[in-house]
Amino acid sequence: MPSTSAQLGRPVGARSDETRRRILSATMRCVAEVGYSGATIREIARTADITSGTLYHYFPNKAELVRAAFTEIAEVSIPRFAAAADEVDGVLDKLMAVLDEGAALVRENPYAVAFDRALRSEGAAHLRLNEDSDLIFVSLRQVIAGIVEKADADGILHADAQPDGTTEAIFSMLRGLYDHAATATPEQYVATHRAIGLLIRGALFAGARRP
Repeated sequence: MPSTSAQLGRPVGARSDETRRRILSATMRCVAEVGYSGATIREIARTADITSGTLYHYFPNKAELVRAAFTEIAEVSIPRFAAAADEVDGVLDKLMAVLDEGAALVRENPYAVAFDRALRSEGAAHLRLNEDSDLIFVSLRQVIAGIVEKADADGILHADAQPDGTTEAIFSMLRGLYDHAATATPEQYVATHRAIGLLIRGALFAGARRP
């Protein structure tokens, strides 16, 4: 008698979590490279090294698959920004931790930014992503706002700076770095990330000259 623990429609013996992650990663890559309309189930399955039939055991159609991939990015990213800031003390160290965590997410998910941009540029309204599309950025802004508010409460925010304006300035810089990852080479991204870190620490124009 077949085991009742087997989930309906799942391939027998499949390592479901690993296969699902591979499918979502392949989806991000294909959409990033050819756009939502150009990405096909067959190509996504080929990239994931599975058959189209196996993919359909996990997702009934391309729209559901892309929605799942989009949600995966948010679910992985959102808690990590706050956790990174909580692990260190001091305003500058917290901002650097958030900056570095964003870079780590980009390294771990090299197609995520281009995937995100492709969906936004095509305006795939039928995917119903509008409510969730900015979750990552809302979370990032909230973390930054908390850091700035603490700095203001501790009396270390510059007298000419307003908390809201400071939050938006830092958020815009980090959001820009995120978008930069879609088109920059790895070397360009690292250089930009390093320059922003120096800017946050107030050392960008105060260091020794490069040889």
